[in-house]
Amino acid sequence: MHTGDKMNKKDKIIVALGEVVDPSNEKPFKETKAIRHVGVDESDGKKTVNLLIALGKEDDKVKQQLKRKIAKIIKLDMQYHGLSIDFELLEKKESILHKDIRYIGIASGKGGVGKSTVAANLAIALQRLGKKVGIIDADIYGSSIPTIMDVPIAMPTAGEDEKIIPFSKLGVELISTEFFLKPDQPLMWRGPMLGKMLNHFFYDVKWNDDLEYVLIDLPPGTGDVAMDIQKLIPECEMIIVTTPHASASHIAVKAGFAAQQLKHKLIGVVENMSYLYHAGEVLEIFGKGGGKEVADKLKTDLLQQIPIGQPKSGHHSLFDMTEEIGVTYLGLANKLLKET
Repeated sequence: MHTGDKMNKKDKIIVALGEVVDPSNEKPFKETKAIRHVGVDESDGKKTVNLLIALGKEDDKVKQQLKRKIAKIIKLDMQYHGLSIDFELLEKKESILHKDIRYIGIASGKGGVGKSTVAANLAIALQRLGKKVGIIDADIYGSSIPTIMDVPIAMPTAGEDEKIIPFSKLGVELISTEFFLKPDQPLMWRGPMLGKMLNHFFYDVKWNDDLEYVLIDLPPGTGDVAMDIQKLIPECEMIIVTTPHASASHIAVKAGFAAQQLKHKLIGVVENMSYLYHAGEVLEIFGKGGGKEVADKLKTDLLQQIPIGQPKSGHHSLFDMTEEIGVTYLGLANKLLKET
């Protein structure tokens, strides 16, 4: 949390609303961490605040009471023009957020660096090393984990307890926004709607009881999703993916600094597409040194350099653990295991 003049608009709103008491549990928002999402829309010259608030129980009377209190703070005291509030229930004790699970966010500064491919192959490598692994595809606008892992796009089913059943492939459980969209239709959600979807992934999915690792494929850059993840999982660790190219590494540094500002532990940097091994030569077709530069600027480790290659199995993205690149992913997975 920033303080004083350095506090940004969203932080100021969170502080201003922190003392509001939820009548359903008689606790202030700051104690229950009820403020799940804060968005400020300044389009059309008007400043509108979008909020997602978690309550102790569903009660229309409580909602109306809180709307009046929040409106006074946001519109009268803080002088915002508009206000939109969505409500949901506070976290359920049986969710995976209350289990001993290691969360690792896979982030990048820009798209096209192979972030999702790294996430999928790393998940499989961890599974091959005997770990119970899940993937949350939180790359809201460019979700690709189902495609990478050859999982058909279909609406998930629910169990008797109405929990969503995650898909499973190669021993890895996964859930993705793409399963909830019409085929080939873009996602037009903003603010609280995105926060609600992320919350569903953590609270309403029937993950394996023995889950040990959850990899979170984050959208490129910084934005609402990264901040929502910070509220849900303050202890989430981060891996930054870049390529050797200067343009990718320059933006990757920003993503790393953003993760550090959100108080996430930075595990290190993965340089993807590092080189192409062809006819006995190492071809650095995307340049060199980008991953090391990012790691140095972020004062962290360059965990792995992953070469360009096509899986020998004929698959478009996933490498067998007997292949050179598959072994590279096993090495990366082993480094993560040693970090625990």
